[in-house]
Amino acid sequence: MLDERVLAVLARLEAEDAAEREAGLPAQQRSRQVAPTTGRFLFALAASQAGVEVLEIGGSRGYSSIWLAAGARVLGGRLTSLELDPAKCAAWRANVSDAGLDEWADLVEGDAHATLAATEDTFDLVFLDAEKDDYEGLFALVRPLLEPGGLVVADNVLSHAETLGAYSAARQADPTLSSVTVPLDRGLELSVVLG
Repeated sequence: MLDERVLAVLARLEAEDAAEREAGLPAQQRSRQVAPTTGRFLFALAASQAGVEVLEIGGSRGYSSIWLAAGARVLGGRLTSLELDPAKCAAWRANVSDAGLDEWADLVEGDAHATLAATEDTFDLVFLDAEKDDYEGLFALVRPLLEPGGLVVADNVLSHAETLGAYSAARQADPTLSSVTVPLDRGLELSVVLG
């Protein structure tokens, strides 16, 4: 649920993100978080499934993680978030803890490629928000971890169409998926596993 504790941390992170953008910090130094409306969308997806197992690739400082974990908490699910940057991992832990979501969220620190190659877990919902050039490789690693009905949500497919247009086209051409581009904020590609 979206209690006052969760909402307070989200509001603080939104203010920090706005200040960093206004200051002109380079992308690598910013939180690079999703827009609030995308956060609410992710919350709705996670909250709608009982016992949902959520995987986030690219946790950054935890803004989208908080939306996803708060959604998963509604019906007894969990979030596993992957992040490489040690400073962002420290911020992720502090922010998720401040939001009171430690019980519903885990962080795996390290390279997502290695983590995914080694996991045997399965997931119901995957949020892909990593380096844009890595989407194809990461999707290939995630695909075996999804059963029919599993959903992959990839961010930035419209804001980075020059890089991710091919990603969207490949998902939409795959007969084992039903995929659609949703023009929300920076653009989301939603891909449901059919078989």
